[in-house]
Amino acid sequence: MTMATLSSAFLFIFSCFLACPISVSGRPATFLEDFRITWSDSHIKQIDGGRAIQLILDQNSGCGFASKRRYLFGRVSMKIKLIPGDSAGTMNSDTDTVRDELDFEFLGNRTGQPYTVQTNIYAHGKGDKEQRVNLWFDPAADFHTYTIIWNHHHIVFYVDEVPIRVYKNNEAKNIPYPKFQPMGVYSTLWEADDWATRGGLEKIDWSKAPFLAYYKDFDIEGCPVPGPANCASNPRNWWEGTAYQALNAMEARRYRWVRMNHMIYDYCTDKSRYPVTPPECMAGI
Repeated sequence: MTMATLSSAFLFIFSCFLACPISVSGRPATFLEDFRITWSDSHIKQIDGGRAIQLILDQNSGCGFASKRRYLFGRVSMKIKLIPGDSAGTMNSDTDTVRDELDFEFLGNRTGQPYTVQTNIYAHGKGDKEQRVNLWFDPAADFHTYTIIWNHHHIVFYVDEVPIRVYKNNEAKNIPYPKFQPMGVYSTLWEADDWATRGGLEKIDWSKAPFLAYYKDFDIEGCPVPGPANCASNPRNWWEGTAYQALNAMEARRYRWVRMNHMIYDYCTDKSRYPVTPPECMAGI
């Protein structure tokens, strides 16, 4: 992935602390409990006793990390503080080699412009389901919480407990839904000025380097693979409960507010790409 600013994409962050087929409560973990550095360890610094990390991008290198295990269904949550000021040309991204993916990507900006969050979903090898939302706050001023919940009913992307995207399981209508491939977390910070900011018009300004992003409170629950064979299908996992099978009334109001006031791109309405509306776009929430 490339983006002309900071982008941070969660692909699936599911690290889990299960010793039995039923989920236990997650808790903020230290970085090395659940993750390993995959690229340029000199550009990832552990801080606060490993409870947080600093990612660095300069002209020499970006960096990346990945979960030690893969997971099937559950929830991941992290707090992230993005690159401040002029971050055009940088990107944080999380991707998976298996083409079931849930991507959270943060597209940076020129100073004074809003950050854009792009989400994408790959199901059974098919992606190209991008949606973009301009954040209603400055994500570089402080830490904010970014969460994905993934169960047999739907996938929901949250920003500070506000749902910004919902993808329903409509397998009954022959719409692919990711439920067979376990996923891991792959997060990178790298130069991406060929398309991220204004479609690549804004190039990275290396005079502002190094670019720094921060992660903390790695809070993950899910079914590890390999692990107990019946974990992923166990209806007693908390994320499969009635409260998590659909948005509640407050979440639905917040979701409509985001779509009405902050959504700037939706593949569902892009007739140049999809003259016929994709079937999953008709599902609602």
